[in-house]
Amino acid sequence: MYADVQLARPASMHPTRGYSQFARIKTGDVVYFAGQVPLDPAGALVGPSDFKAQLERVFANLDLAARAAGGSCRDIVKLNYFCVESVDPALLRHVSEVRDRYVDIERPPASTFVFVSRLVRPEWLVEVEAVGVFAETSA
Repeated sequence: MYADVQLARPASMHPTRGYSQFARIKTGDVVYFAGQVPLDPAGALVGPSDFKAQLERVFANLDLAARAAGGSCRDIVKLNYFCVESVDPALLRHVSEVRDRYVDIERPPASTFVFVSRLVRPEWLVEVEAVGVFAETSA
């Protein structure tokens, strides 16, 4: 059985680019992902002071986590971005470039993007947490 999820951008609301206004879960297994950070499998920082490199690693980690949970990033229904306020706003274009290689761009996840003064480790520039809905499994 496949997950039944409605991701919507209602015509009655302002147009959105790259995200949906809401996600309705009808069936499927809901999976919550911890904030993914720019660390490689050995725990080393990827891309010191390089926003795009860190973003690439964050989404690679999210993809690894989604696959380990039995789905993929195309099953993500909600993304929460936490970006340090020191990141140059001109670099934010990389968010959609990287994200769109992983998520279903025809049915993009609902999303929230916030700026923070810093993350747990000061060298991290971005962290992304997610919620996915995967096909139900028989336990």
